[in-house]
Amino acid sequence: MIDLRTLREDPDRLRTSQRARGEDDSVVDALLSLDERRRAALNGFESLRAEQKSIGKSVSRASGDERQALLDRAKDLAAQVKTAEAEATTLGGELDELLLSVPNLVEEGAPPGGEDDYVVIEEIGDRPSFDFTPRDHVELGELLDAIDIERGAKVSGARFFFLKGVGARLQLGLLNMAIQQAVEAGFTPMITPVLVKPESMQGTGFHVAHDKEIYRLPDDDLYLVGTSEVPLAAYHADEILDAGSLPLRYAGWSSCFRREAGSYGKDTKGIIRVHQFDKVEMFSYCRPEDAHDEHLRLLAWEKEMLDKVELPYRIIDTAAGDLGTSAARKFDCEAWIPTQGRYRELTSTSNCTDFQARRLRVRYRDADGKPHHVATLNGTLATTRWIVAILENHQQADGSVVVPKALRPYVGLDVLEPVSR
Repeated sequence: MIDLRTLREDPDRLRTSQRARGEDDSVVDALLSLDERRRAALNGFESLRAEQKSIGKSVSRASGDERQALLDRAKDLAAQVKTAEAEATTLGGELDELLLSVPNLVEEGAPPGGEDDYVVIEEIGDRPSFDFTPRDHVELGELLDAIDIERGAKVSGARFFFLKGVGARLQLGLLNMAIQQAVEAGFTPMITPVLVKPESMQGTGFHVAHDKEIYRLPDDDLYLVGTSEVPLAAYHADEILDAGSLPLRYAGWSSCFRREAGSYGKDTKGIIRVHQFDKVEMFSYCRPEDAHDEHLRLLAWEKEMLDKVELPYRIIDTAAGDLGTSAARKFDCEAWIPTQGRYRELTSTSNCTDFQARRLRVRYRDADGKPHHVATLNGTLATTRWIVAILENHQQADGSVVVPKALRPYVGLDVLEPVSR
């Protein structure tokens, strides 16, 4: 959640952020009003409590009419204290609830606007030129006997699939290469839970009561994660970290689950928009003043992975209205998909500043001895979707696919060959 002190000192910063996101900036006045009323209620409660304690001490020294008057006043104060405490608690709950609904402050420099208002920062690599009609990843997957969408639908329904043979080897090789790169960069590899408590999901920035993308197990009050960012963000919840250990960097490997509730009719063919996929996710805890530079480091590691698999791609600076709740700034890397004639997102890296850390109460103790909230950042290093771009960009006329050189030791093949049936 946002910092109340920052809100009080510079409310226009949140107003500007809300407008950049396309959100209602009247929430600023609502927050300031609730905050002022809560603090007034707390002050009133504390004053009444102080008087109550003072009278309690005086009763033992008084006698006669004076003692009775003090007892009557103490009784009256007890009722007032109870009422004042209840009011402060109610206002505090209302303030917290409203704070949880407010997205992070947008970082200065992020483009304003919605989904289509991104800014292209850089285009890298040459788009392939074919002397034949390129096949899409679905046809290639069938030729290679690598992707079985038909049986995925039979077993589990729409937007599910099987990876088999070289398809399974390609994904495992890709994710293993991502983990290896992360380890070499100093990340701790993690196999994370895919079921989390509601407070973990809410703390990371997801609105469990309203987000239609999330799968829920109501009998257990658990949620299936759409990214290992969630368990990694909650990993140090309610902890005070050693300042000397920062930055702490983790690379989480997990299956991810998304309902794709709002994607009716979109990407129904293939494995671009599916309910289940695997991903390696980078996650970093650092000092807030180091977060901007750490964000650029995560982006550089994403570019390194994309360069290894020899894909043409571009980097976009995501517009404020498309950032999501937790991100203050987000860069996406989008690979060229030849049969679609467009770029599609493969990776995303977000600087969440201290937004998640405040919700999850993750802090560090600096040289001054006082606890401060850390900053958290995340970035995708590889996902199942990469298979789409690898197959389409590295295909040959006979339906075979050349495995990128850096990936070959992990896949165990130089070329994926069509399977005769």
